[in-house]
Amino acid sequence: MKAEPRLSTNLAGLKMNSPLMAASGCYGCGFEYARWIDLRHWGALVLSGITLDPKTGNPPPRLAETPSGMLNAIGLQNPGIDGFLEEVRPRLGELGCPVIANIAGESIGQYRELAAILDGVGEVSAVEINISCPNVSRGGINFGREPAVVGELVAAVRPVYRGPLIVKLSLEAGDLIAVGRAAESAGADVLSLINTLRGMVIDTAARRPFLGNITGGLSGPAIRPVAVRAVWEMAAAVSIPLIGMGGITTADDALQFILAGATAVAVGTANFVNPKIAAEINAGLQHYLDENRLGHYRELIGAARSPGRR
Repeated sequence: MKAEPRLSTNLAGLKMNSPLMAASGCYGCGFEYARWIDLRHWGALVLSGITLDPKTGNPPPRLAETPSGMLNAIGLQNPGIDGFLEEVRPRLGELGCPVIANIAGESIGQYRELAAILDGVGEVSAVEINISCPNVSRGGINFGREPAVVGELVAAVRPVYRGPLIVKLSLEAGDLIAVGRAAESAGADVLSLINTLRGMVIDTAARRPFLGNITGGLSGPAIRPVAVRAVWEMAAAVSIPLIGMGGITTADDALQFILAGATAVAVGTANFVNPKIAAEINAGLQHYLDENRLGHYRELIGAARSPGRR
């Protein structure tokens, strides 16, 4: 019998050859990176956010570098679901790895309609409900603040989408644990956390906010300790799998999330710096398993909670 690949995983029915995922909003549709990397190094690729109608996004400037990170205020620019089906869907088979659609709406009805449409799209293996985007004036994070609203939203989407359903969370929620539990109770299969944190940069020469949207989402290594803490706490509160994200740039970073309780991890901002990062992190994870004589990475999930090592 052929040995099971040591980094393979089954995330609520989504079979991946690695726990490593490309985070939404940082990898486009994947085609943009294919010239630099074999996309099969990714366990799955999460597409940039899709809305019901096309969006032009926020006014520029949209990006700003910060110490150990960056701010973005893209504003969910995308061609809408019809544009996605016409322009992007025909090429998804070229990617060589599972594809997850990230959806955002301005009402529960819009989320439900998007999920129902994607239920019939065979090229999409799972749906991530984005209730935590901090860069849009309507929708997004407004749905992620109240546990009751999150429960209502997930309950509305669950009956119309049969595949794995992921809910993306933000620390902007008043009670992150309560929101995560509400999503689980309503039918979510997986939680992903955390989304970016709201921040801003002021142009001191112009004496005004640098970003056209005034605020943006902070990502990169600066938020990693906060994100690891969030995964640690959520892993103790829910029984469904977690995708950890926030500032992952190395295999050691990814391992911190896994040891805290994440089944999978997503890499975002680091892709802008190093397009080949997926291959490098996978190699680092394999090396860690070799050094520690472990048969499979799943032995590490939540292992930081176990007594013994200090």
